[in-house]
Formats: sequence, structure tokens, C-alpha cells
Amino acid sequence: MRKFLALALTGVLSTTCLSLADASETIASKPKAEQNTEIVLMPDVEWGPLNPARGDKSPKAGTLWGDRAGSGASGFLVKFTDGFSSPPHIHNVTYRGVVISGLIHNDDPDAKNMWLPAGSFWTQPAGEAHITAAEGRNNLAYIEIEEGPYLVRPTEEAFDNGERPINVDKSNLVWLDASDITWIEQPSIPASADGPKIAFLWGDTQDGQLNGTLLKLPAGFSGKIRSYGSNFRAVVIQGQPQYQAPSDIDVKSLEPGSYFGSKGKTVHQISSSAEEESIIYVRTDGKFDVINDK
Repeated sequence: MRKFLALALTGVLSTTCLSLADASETIASKPKAEQNTEIVLMPDVEWGPLNPARGDKSPKAGTLWGDRAGSGASGFLVKFTDGFSSPPHIHNVTYRGVVISGLIHNDDPDAKNMWLPAGSFWTQPAGEAHITAAEGRNNLAYIEIEEGPYLVRPTEEAFDNGERPINVDKSNLVWLDASDITWIEQPSIPASADGPKIAFLWGDTQDGQLNGTLLKLPAGFSGKIRSYGSNFRAVVIQGQPQYQAPSDIDVKSLEPGSYFGSKGKTVHQISSSAEEESIIYVRTDGKFDVINDK
């Protein structure tokens, strides 16, 4: 049985994953925006069976980026019906998951239910037998893999790939801001409990290395995310932020499950509503900055 873990950041403090900066920074310090962004709004997601072999009993899946049936990395949404419970099974690849809505249980076949609420994170190693269950009227999760295709196999084919599963309830996330660590910079404005925060989830925050974080933007936030890696991928987990791509005159409302991404140095204009904070899952291979325009 896996255990719930509180995320620790030992060994990460000397790296840079996120910087907070005042809008008064010089233009010269900002990366040049490239017209290479992509957006998938939740209403535009195309749904199909996650496991076609199970027919109508299969959860629904919708691609956000990549192709889970292909050979590369991909990210997709999975929608579960209320009361869903899979038979014991394995996957040929390791995956990561973030709960967007409802309650998700993912554990050994004989484990007691440990429901993960929205905003929680888990990993499932390739080859390990497990079940997945869901409870709630609207159960939605974001799933990503590093190498496809994503397949379901019987437990008779189980194997140990050396990895161990992790369940992190949202209550165990460690949120960090400019007052907590030196690698979040916020010159010119004091650290605030109401400022942007991050929770480190996985990977290496050195430039060029893949990593995953949750970014929390407070209610009323208005600013920019500047990405530097070769790929930047973001999925809305909570809230309904307003998003504007470079050189796009249209502002789009991103409900949970929506996606935006870019390649190379890019500036993303984003804001939260005055009533609700936004939480965004970010996957990138370099650092990113958050600039508060206020």
C-alpha cells in the first residue's frame, strides 16, 4: 500500500524553477515573444474511450497535447463516471496524474480507499498492479506520460521497474513564495501571503531538465508568465483564469481542464478573477517567471 507524502524540497533550493518579479523590470530583460503558442479550451476537447477494449465501461479520454497512442510524450484528460472502479491492471508506461475535480483513488488492488481530492497529485509506475476508482458527479484528472503508447495490460504481465508510486493529497502540498526561499525573487515589492506561490511536484529544476509544479495565482492577480524552456505546457486545475497569447487580441477564459502551451521564450498574459484564485499545473524543461503587473 502506498502512503501519502508531504512534498519536500531538499536539494532543490539551489535551483531556479520560478521567479517573481515586479513589472518595472527593463524590457531588455524580457524574452522576445514567439508566435508559437497553442490553446485547447475545455469545451473543445474531443473525447473517446481511454481503453477501447472495455467499450462503454471505459473512462473517457481527451487529448490536450501529444498523442498517447504514439511513441512520444503526451498529456490528456480522463473523465470517470461516479462509482467507477477498474479491475486490477497494469500499464506499460509510468504516468503522473493531477486531480481536477471529484475524488480519485489509485492504489494496490487490496488497499483501502484513500480518496484524492481536486488539486492532489499521484504517480503510477509502469508494471505495478493497481486499481483506479472515482467518486463524485464530475470526476476529471489530467494524465501525462513520457513515452507512448499508453496501454492497459493484465496483472499477469506485472513487473517491477524500480519506481515506487506516490500519492500526495492537496493538504500535504508545500506552497512556497518569495518569503520562503531565495530562488523566488520579488524585488521592489514586499513578500506577501497573497502573492503567487508554487508547489514543486517532480523532476529537476535545472535549465534543460523536465520538471512539474503547481502554480497558484491569488484572486485578483494580473500579470504574465514568461517561459524559457523549449517546451512549456500548462493545464488549469482550479479557477477560471483569463488568458491572452502573444499578439492575440482575444482574451480567453480557461475553465479547469483547459490547456495552453508554447515553444521557446514566450510571454503569457494571465489573470485571476477578483473572487477566486487559480491553480495551474506547469510542465517545462526550464525556468519560468511570474510578473505581477500591479
